[in-house]
Amino acid sequence: MASTFSGITTALSSLYAQRRALDVAGQNIANANTEGYTRQRVQMTSASGNTMPTMWSTSDGIGNGVAISDIRRTRDEFLEGRGREERANISYLTNQKQQFVTIENTFAEPSDTALQHQLGELWGAFGDVANNPNDKAIRTALIQQGNTVVDGIHSAYNALGAQWKANRDQADALATEVNTLAKNIAQLNTTIQRATAAGLPVNEMADQRDVQLMKLSELTGATASIQADGTAAVYLGGSGLVQGVTAREIRVTGADRLQNQTGDPANSVAVRWADSGTPAQVGGTLASIQDTLVTTIPKYANSLDGVAANLANTVNTLHAGGYGLDGVTGRAFFTGSTAESIKVAFDNPDFVAASSTAGTFDAANADALADLATTPGGAGETYAVMIANLGVEAQSVDRRQAIQAVVTQDTDAARESFAGVNLDEEMTQLITYQRGYEAASRVLTAVDEMLDVLINRMAV
Repeated sequence: MASTFSGITTALSSLYAQRRALDVAGQNIANANTEGYTRQRVQMTSASGNTMPTMWSTSDGIGNGVAISDIRRTRDEFLEGRGREERANISYLTNQKQQFVTIENTFAEPSDTALQHQLGELWGAFGDVANNPNDKAIRTALIQQGNTVVDGIHSAYNALGAQWKANRDQADALATEVNTLAKNIAQLNTTIQRATAAGLPVNEMADQRDVQLMKLSELTGATASIQADGTAAVYLGGSGLVQGVTAREIRVTGADRLQNQTGDPANSVAVRWADSGTPAQVGGTLASIQDTLVTTIPKYANSLDGVAANLANTVNTLHAGGYGLDGVTGRAFFTGSTAESIKVAFDNPDFVAASSTAGTFDAANADALADLATTPGGAGETYAVMIANLGVEAQSVDRRQAIQAVVTQDTDAARESFAGVNLDEEMTQLITYQRGYEAASRVLTAVDEMLDVLINRMAV
């Protein structure tokens, strides 16, 4: 038979449990606005009586109160994994959207200062020379317009180069940030592993690690899984970035300027493992920057080179067949054939080959040059196709980003509804545990009164 005093122990265990539960509810409320905090719940277990009765043991069949078996984080690992994946996707697309906005701003089409308008002015200037082939002022204006077109091409190319360099520097900075995050996660793994083995609480440290895991996923598309010993294993495309208490490093290799970014894989910008030098498969922001450095900006820089080459070839071919006021033929109007090197070949208005016959002002050659404005496959059309493709790509990325934003928002809402702190719910929990504490106190008072009667008032 149980002791007369056993009720005191039972009530005391409840006081301890209810007070601990009140502390946990208070912790949840205190961190309602803390980034990455996961609400916690107390797991109470009924303390059983004798489970291994011996010959002389007695039991009244009632348990021995309540005990706190665990304080758990209400976190769904499936939703967390999905959240990391969607955050990586939105980070990639958001960065891509920013890259295309910057490229579109570089060309600034359509506008009176953009290259398309300047090319139109150039063809018009050839037409003006055709109408007044002996007017040196109009010839000078043509050369100035040629310089304006060249400056526009140079400006666009230099802007692409500056954007490329800024992304290259950012890639190096992000690689350093990724390495720092990986080390932090490995250090937290160490602490969590030791604390778990010692039976100490690790919930807050696990929250800190989850915040860093989410940031790492946004930067690199990293995936993670929680191991049996409490550590988190982190992967980049299937290769381990963090394994237990060990973290690897990545680095960005390859070209350091747009002109050096070629199709040669050995010199192409790439994210690689620092220890082995093999490519690291990344997603998120770093993948977007890598794609921008390797594909997007070089593609439009090459297209601009194509426009410059087309302009130089078509104009030079016709111009070389005409005659200047000095009777000389065979001159090129432009030198260079790339967006970086193209220039107007001369500044003497007499050198403009407007005539198709030496010593005349027939201006047939200037007419032919002016007709390049509508020549299929000419520089203007080549440039227009490039701008159209840029618009289509930018619009496609913009739509994908908008859709992904909704998906990510829904996923975050699902994660937050499961793991976030709901103040109304916590208030309910507070009242529940408060009443539990009061009830346990009342049990203790009743036992005390009973013992008072038994000890002090009987047989008096």
